[in-house]
Amino acid sequence: MLARLMIATALLAAPALAHSQDQPTPDGPPKRVRSILLYGQESCPKPANPDEIVVCSNAGDSPYRIPKRFRDQPKEDAPSTSWSRRMEVVEDFNRAGMPNSCSAVGTGGQTGCSRQLLQQWYQDKLDREVKGARVP
Repeated sequence: MLARLMIATALLAAPALAHSQDQPTPDGPPKRVRSILLYGQESCPKPANPDEIVVCSNAGDSPYRIPKRFRDQPKEDAPSTSWSRRMEVVEDFNRAGMPNSCSAVGTGGQTGCSRQLLQQWYQDKLDREVKGARVP
């Protein structure tokens, strides 16, 4: 049994030994590795010697330019707000003391607090969905 195992090991090792004698073995890892970022139409440079590896990666149009996914983000300041939303804010402010206004002023001010909380929750939910869709 041991003899068969030795013969099988010798037969399996023979092709590996023959193959390793045909090709020279490298002395180890390459002496130099260069990593280069390319912009625009630049081409990857050739290695200076056989012991050098050059790794190239395309980095876009220009190193000084903002990537396309971050350009032209919509503004969220006051001048960029729609007129309909501005009117909703004005109407909410002027509604104090009226029925369903959720204020301490006036006779009907206490009604409408739950309605206002639900409207605010729904608006916050829509705002989060819009902001989540814009994040790259």
